[in-house]
Amino acid sequence: MKIRTLTHSITLASATLAFAGAVQAAEELKVQTSFNSGDFAYQYLQENWAPKLEEMTGGDVTINLMPIGSVVPYKETIEAVAMGLLDGDMTAPAYFTGKDPAFALMGDLIAGYDKPSQFLDFCQNGGGEEALQNAIDAQVDDKVQVVGCGPYKREALVAAVPIRSVEDLQGVKIRSPEGLAAAVFERAGATPVNIPFSEVYTSLQQGVVDAADASAYVNNDASGLHDIAKYPIYPGIHSMSSQQFTLNQQTWESLSEEDQEALSQWFYDAFSDLAIAVQEQDEKLVARDKQKDDMTVIDWPQEERDQFREIAQGAWEEFGERSELAQQALQAHLEYMREAGLLKDGAETDTATISQDQQD
Repeated sequence: MKIRTLTHSITLASATLAFAGAVQAAEELKVQTSFNSGDFAYQYLQENWAPKLEEMTGGDVTINLMPIGSVVPYKETIEAVAMGLLDGDMTAPAYFTGKDPAFALMGDLIAGYDKPSQFLDFCQNGGGEEALQNAIDAQVDDKVQVVGCGPYKREALVAAVPIRSVEDLQGVKIRSPEGLAAAVFERAGATPVNIPFSEVYTSLQQGVVDAADASAYVNNDASGLHDIAKYPIYPGIHSMSSQQFTLNQQTWESLSEEDQEALSQWFYDAFSDLAIAVQEQDEKLVARDKQKDDMTVIDWPQEERDQFREIAQGAWEEFGERSELAQQALQAHLEYMREAGLLKDGAETDTATISQDQQD
């Protein structure tokens, strides 16, 4: 009887240890995002996609998506991930433009892509991940792994005056952050004005600016910008801000190859779905606003969009000349865009360093 009881106890203990080991195998990734907790995108990912990672990794990995600034300031996430203060970040590469202009080109290629799906495919299959990885490696010496990158929204343009073409941009005072966006608008004949986002509403209201680089249509509507700016451009002509999803290198290497692949696929599936959800929200509001007598939603013809892209290319090339990493990022974009038909075949560029193969 004692031997049987002892054997039974050992069996129970072994089962308990096995269960405990299985529980410990589920690693929680603490990832700081650049979303505010109330953002539609943050809530959508939390509700619909954070729970799916555990399923996609067979119970091995879970994720804790934290709002902007939860652990470190938003411009310090790369260093925090490298040091292990964060397991990862999901934030805008454009925040790090001051470190290298390559981050500007990877963060938002102004007027470059027509749809988020194109930029996401560029990252996943067209060399985007590699270009971003090179830029990050130069900052933190192979301590951070790029898991994915790409946008989830195409921003609309808030306008208090009708802007129906490239020509209509002449002399328009437009709120724009410094950097690539401002350079593109200036080349198109507009006058960029650098004011904080918190001052966009009053600046439009008081006529300080005529238009504003703000956010997605649904976010602009929630901010009340359409109450005073009655000529929004949708779909937008300019911004498609990208996000990077990174992990600490040691954390990444601790995962199995299957879990690494699942984590990458999770990001691209999540952002593709999020892009569709945001577009659906935008289009509901656009359909509503088109019925209003005091609002005019403007949709640029494709030829005007193409012309704006050609103008923007000059600004891309200027940024591409500022560093070797920026040149690499730009070349990756251009190669993909030509293959996707977003740039004319044989289009000339002013960047002397672009390879002959790329121009062919």
